[in-house]
Amino acid sequence: MSSDLEKRFLKLEIMKAKILMLVVLMSMSAVLVAQPAGRGSKKPFIERDKVLLMNEGQRGPGEGLNLTVEQKEAFKKSMLEVQKQLQPIRNELGEAEARQKTLTTAEKPDLEAINKNIEKIGALKIEMAKIQAKHRLDMRAQLTDEQRLKFDIHKGKMMQNRGPKGMKHRMRMQG
Repeated sequence: MSSDLEKRFLKLEIMKAKILMLVVLMSMSAVLVAQPAGRGSKKPFIERDKVLLMNEGQRGPGEGLNLTVEQKEAFKKSMLEVQKQLQPIRNELGEAEARQKTLTTAEKPDLEAINKNIEKIGALKIEMAKIQAKHRLDMRAQLTDEQRLKFDIHKGKMMQNRGPKGMKHRMRMQG
């Protein structure tokens, strides 16, 4: 009788293990499904501005601005010009960031070369920020007082959303 009891006990333990494994797998899949989409897929804010300004029905800087056809056309033309200016700088920035990774992970890192490359990355980011700031001011200059107020309020909200979270995310991605 004891061997029959041992077999039942063993079957019960195996069943418990299977149920536990099933619960763990289901929990893991629920956690994975609940994860937010990666932030790396977000468009840079200037591209997001373009889409939102052109589509008044969407939420964003274009919402409630009641842009005229002329304003929409001017914004579209200006946005295209800015993107043409920024694209080569973005490409160069990507190359400099890749170079930085190569420099920092070398067998014997060259601190002088690393520092020079950091300065290059910074200069490229500053150049991009200047182009974007000029573009924003050019767009703002074409708005009425009421439109400017709404445009400026939205810009403040957009910058709050970018804040420290974005920086932390970028630091994790580089590290």
